[in-house]
Amino acid sequence: MSYSIDFRRKVISTREEEGLSIRETAKQFRIGPASVSRWINQIASKASTTRQRKSDKSELIKDVEPYPDAYQKERAERFGVCQKAIWQALKKLGLTALLNKHILCCTPGGTTDPRNAKSCS
Repeated sequence: MSYSIDFRRKVISTREEEGLSIRETAKQFRIGPASVSRWINQIASKASTTRQRKSDKSELIKDVEPYPDAYQKERAERFGVCQKAIWQALKKLGLTALLNKHILCCTPGGTTDPRNAKSCS
């Protein structure tokens, strides 16, 4: 729950005027002491920002086209990120099924065992 700026200012001014501790102020207004402490340092709430992504999705797609059978570890090294970041990005793009299908087309007998997969050239 987000409290209004006016309420936050009222809490801080009451604390200063009455000389209350953080706990006493929190108890009086029935809010958490962590909120009072945070408001003392910063009354306005922080603006939310868009999260910076580690990998560019269009670049990842361009990387998959020439290297469909590359390991995620190899892609991670090319992009300078961890393997999990590559896995998550591929999954979000729906490319893991396509890459698995590419491996299956090269597997003798069409089994799903990737250990039997050969390079499709």
